[in-house]
Amino acid sequence: MIKAGITGAAGYTGGELIRLLLRHPEVTISCVHSNSQAGKPISSIHQDLYGDTDLRFDAALNEDIDVLFLCVGHGDARTFLEKRPLKDTVKVIDLSQDFRLGAQNSIGDRQFVYGLPECNRDQIRTAANIANPGCFATALQLGLLPLVAAGFAGEVYTTGITGATGAGQALAPSSHFAWRSNNIQAYKSLTHQHLKEVGEHLGHNNPGQQQPHIRFIPWRGDFARGIFVSQQLQTDLSLSQLEDLYTAFYKDHPFTHLSQEAIHLKQVVNTNKCMIQIEQQDGQTVIHSAIDNLLKGASGQAVQNMNLAFGLDEQAGLDLKASFF
Repeated sequence: MIKAGITGAAGYTGGELIRLLLRHPEVTISCVHSNSQAGKPISSIHQDLYGDTDLRFDAALNEDIDVLFLCVGHGDARTFLEKRPLKDTVKVIDLSQDFRLGAQNSIGDRQFVYGLPECNRDQIRTAANIANPGCFATALQLGLLPLVAAGFAGEVYTTGITGATGAGQALAPSSHFAWRSNNIQAYKSLTHQHLKEVGEHLGHNNPGQQQPHIRFIPWRGDFARGIFVSQQLQTDLSLSQLEDLYTAFYKDHPFTHLSQEAIHLKQVVNTNKCMIQIEQQDGQTVIHSAIDNLLKGASGQAVQNMNLAFGLDEQAGLDLKASFF
């Protein structure tokens, strides 16, 4: 059994990782580390886990592990590893943004591989350290990867809406129920931090090729979890050509699916799936993509990356039912 540790385990992504790993056939949880909740039962914070585990939050990190998931805040993952050097045999999967960009993708002897399996699966299989992609970055890239691989380098006008869990568990004015209920808001228009990540990794997978210019407006939505992205662009490819292109590109990737029917969030919430749909009208193409921001956009993809890095079935522990009704 793979011995897993989680630090920053009291937040949303930590809770989702515990839920997934408790049911994983090849994993045992050896350490659930949280400075703020040390000594408390896990189920006192993650109340969906009542009756599922007697584990408690640990005050110190147990280093007798094979893999460590870093679920700490952005900027804190690097600090954590600087203060707590791990044995070389411990693989690290970081869910923050600290190691996603090439200029910052190492610390000491640890070099991080970008963990989007649909474009980087072979590198992940041999990686000792993995930088899990951002949630919006995952949805944007999965919507564009096949087209960019085919040479597309035009303008992309993108909108995407995310649920309240995308802001993390810490309270903020825009995450209170009274603010979110019956409300939406655009934020970080054209400046969202995931744009650098998307641009760099689309480029890495298509070296020497001009990259599309993505103009992105994200929205805060009136729901708990999920991301729905729509990307508008112009291409000479017909709808049938695009559908053939996307079907061929993702045919060996078990979590990304092309639909010819209209997609919606309830198809993906509580799963590690990405659903994609393509539409054309009046010379314009729109590519829709939908994911669960806490699973394919965070903890589910982290488990998928762990499976690949340890030579397991990519889908192990991720047979999840959508919260459809």
